[in-house]
Amino acid sequence: MEEVIRIQGLRKSFGANEILKGVDFSVRRGEVVCLIGASGSGKSTMLRCINLLETPSGGEICFRGQNVLELGKERRAYCAKLGMVFQSFNLFDNLTVLQNCVMPQLRVLRKGKSQAEQTAREYLAKVGMEQYANAKPRQLSGGQKQRVAIARALSMEPEAMLFDEPTSALDPEMVGEVLKVIRDLADTGLTMLIVTHEMAFAREVADRIVFMADGVIVEQGPPEQIFDHPQQERTRQFLSRFRGA
Repeated sequence: MEEVIRIQGLRKSFGANEILKGVDFSVRRGEVVCLIGASGSGKSTMLRCINLLETPSGGEICFRGQNVLELGKERRAYCAKLGMVFQSFNLFDNLTVLQNCVMPQLRVLRKGKSQAEQTAREYLAKVGMEQYANAKPRQLSGGQKQRVAIARALSMEPEAMLFDEPTSALDPEMVGEVLKVIRDLADTGLTMLIVTHEMAFAREVADRIVFMADGVIVEQGPPEQIFDHPQQERTRQFLSRFRGA
């Protein structure tokens, strides 16, 4: 299966603090990969390096074989191919739900307004938020805001989606509605890279689980291998916290 994203020797430091310590990693087309690990292990930093929100300190990030760190003006086009969903929604409070999903299409993809609105409405319907198209974010619950954020990312019609702990800012009763949307996306064959602390969800939705600790990948494999028969002691210790959860 074709590789969409490949990183080699990825390093990232903030001052003297090295967060990523030479990570090698790839994602194939149509694959759903869940990144798990304790806070501070480097999961979110790796995601932010992949979409160039952070500049790596070393290594390569390749998208369909092209090292994106060597791109100039084409970086903007590359970033548009990656949908990003953050912990904290990042919606514009002064815009309606529909406008939040339309504006990036107008500015980045240079779409016409009517086409952008049609696309936005399609994806709002997909996440169950079309009836809130004229609402402002302040009128929505956390779960609804995150579903709008997912629709906004999908409206850019990306080749891959990156989720950075999409349920961590939500009240427990709202987590399920967002995870259902992501499950449904997984069923469509969309390439997805998901940082999550929801172990049952990761086990259910992922094709591959990647466990990170202290800036390196400790172990990776199919969910049944990682959760039922982990090979590394650090993996076993981490997962022991979630037994029975």
